Amino acid sequence: MATIEKLKTALQAASDKKAEEPVILDLRKLSALADFFLIISSSSDIHGRTIADEITKRLKEKGTIPLSVEGYDLGNWILIDYGDIIIHIFRPETRELYGLENLWIDAPRIEPVELLK
Repeated sequence: MATIEKLKTALQAASDKKAEEPVILDLRKLSALADFFLIISSSSDIHGRTIADEITKRLKEKGTIPLSVEGYDLGNWILIDYGDIIIHIFRPETRELYGLENLWIDAPRIEPVELLK
């Protein structure tokens, strides 16, 4: 599955489960770690797990499984690594504490609404 299609599927799944404040960082010219970060917020630990479940379910239906999933049991920061895309599902206070958007300030942002067109 192409990276952009994978990103669209993950974003749509998160949006359908009412994920909040999606941010997409384009890391292709900045890091070999991944091509994109998808950063979203959840309203509770259970909500975060629900979002993670939906993302992994939809991508699995398209033949893509994550390389790893971290933080699922705690739910305040769930990381789903697909190699080319890393998805971060945060509780708002954890997202603010770690400030990934600020750490990757040089990364271009892709508007989520533009990606879903």
